[in-house]
Amino acid sequence: MKKITIFFTTILIFALLGSCSSSKLTTETIVYKDNKAGHNLSIELIKGEAFNNPTYVMWMEDMDGNFLKTIFITKSYATGIYGHKMTSDSTWSNEEGESIQAAALPYWTHKKGLIDGKHLIPTPKHPYVDAYAGATPKSDFIFQTDDSSMEKPYRILLEVNQPWDFNKYWTNSKYIDNLQYKRSAQPSVIYSVTVNTDESEYFLNPIGHGDPIGENGKLYTNLSNLTTSKEIFKSIKLNYSK
Repeated sequence: MKKITIFFTTILIFALLGSCSSSKLTTETIVYKDNKAGHNLSIELIKGEAFNNPTYVMWMEDMDGNFLKTIFITKSYATGIYGHKMTSDSTWSNEEGESIQAAALPYWTHKKGLIDGKHLIPTPKHPYVDAYAGATPKSDFIFQTDDSSMEKPYRILLEVNQPWDFNKYWTNSKYIDNLQYKRSAQPSVIYSVTVNTDESEYFLNPIGHGDPIGENGKLYTNLSNLTTSKEIFKSIKLNYSK
């Protein structure tokens, strides 16, 4: 794999909410670029009502669905180290620790292939290092990168999952003996958009969900039984500078 030098810049932007309010909205802007190009691609994630420290990943594919590269992944999944260590299938401690969450991002996990040719799911001993990995932003989030080396058209996808978000269909008794399902509850939601040279603004839309127990990389297109998992993000917008 060809190595490139990557620079990361984090910019915090603060804006007043209303003329009579002292409250502030924080937007985190992470600039991702190599040493030969600028950043002409901006992905803005606006959190929804159900947003609560989700795990997510963004990546690129060609028009045949072949994986090209990962853009961003939350650090906990990329390293296998979570801020709250699991102590059972439904409890956790305040200490960080290792946790293998096979049902968290199964679609991307199988798409990207094996780590070091041997391991499918990232672990502390075998982390995923081929992308920018950051802590889950607490606020709305803008990620900037460069696609000048990409042949258009191509697709950008995002997979997101939030633990323990059971609903009337995805209950805690659905896969009663599967610990991975119990930690995931509603399965991951996958969003996608096709990027070409004709438009400057795009919105990612849901196209399906991942395997609820994390055993395969299939895309399940029936979203009718998902509820709050579709409200983790209010919108996912992509701005492209020609």
